[in-house]
Amino acid sequence: MAQLSCKNVSLGYDSHAIISGLSFEVNGGDYLAIVGENGSGKSTLMKTVLGLMKPLSGEIAFGDGVKKNQIGYLPQQTVVQRDFPASVWEVVISGCLSGMGIRPFYNKKEKRRAADCIEKLGLRGFEKRSYRALSGGQQQRVLLARALCSTEKIILLDEPVSGLDPKVTAEMYSAIEKLNAEGTTVIMISHDVAAATRYARHILHIGGEVFFGRKEEYIKSENGKKFLRAGGNENV
Repeated sequence: MAQLSCKNVSLGYDSHAIISGLSFEVNGGDYLAIVGENGSGKSTLMKTVLGLMKPLSGEIAFGDGVKKNQIGYLPQQTVVQRDFPASVWEVVISGCLSGMGIRPFYNKKEKRRAADCIEKLGLRGFEKRSYRALSGGQQQRVLLARALCSTEKIILLDEPVSGLDPKVTAEMYSAIEKLNAEGTTVIMISHDVAAATRYARHILHIGGEVFFGRKEEYIKSENGKKFLRAGGNENV
C-alpha cells in the first residue's frame, strides 16, 4: 500500500518551478533513493513532503496510517548541530516531540520507544554521553535513532553519510539497511549513485529527464548510465 503519493507535483519558490509534473509513489517497506544533479530540487522535494513548503501545484498524499507529523527526518548536519549541548538520550527522545501536542513530559511509551531506538542503533551505554563529544559517525547514528523515534513507518534521510569516512559510511548504510529490513520505509537523498543503486530498490532521478522505477531499470536507462559513469558528479 502506498504510504506516499506525489501526483503531477510542481515544486519551487514563489512562482518559479524547479520541478514540474512529478509523479511517483512509495509503498510500505520500500527503499527509495533520490538522486540528481546539484540544484535539481532534491532537498526542495524533501521539504515539501515534510510540509515545510507547499507544492506550486499537484497533490502530495499519505496513506497506510502515515501522518505528516510522524515522519522521521534526518537532515544534513551543520556545524552548529554538531556542537549541540545535550546528552544522547535527550537528542534521541526529542524525536517524540512532534506527537506530544501540548503535553510537557514524555510518557512511558515514548521512553520505551527511545530506549528501543538507542538499542537498534547500537548506542546502548551512550545515553548519558554528551552529543557534542561524539565522533561524526556516532552523531549520525544518534540522529538516525532520533528520526526513528518519531515514527514506526517512514524515515527521510538527506545525505546521511556526508562527511563520514569510508568505514563509518559503510556502517551507516548497514544500519539503514537493517532498519529497512525490519520494515521501516526509507527515502534517502544521495549524491553517491553507486551506493544508491546498491542499497535502494527504487530510484527517483530528478533534474533534466525524470526517471522513477526499479534500480535495475535505472541502471539500464540512458540517464542512469550517464550518471553512473560520472559517479554521481553534480556537474553532469
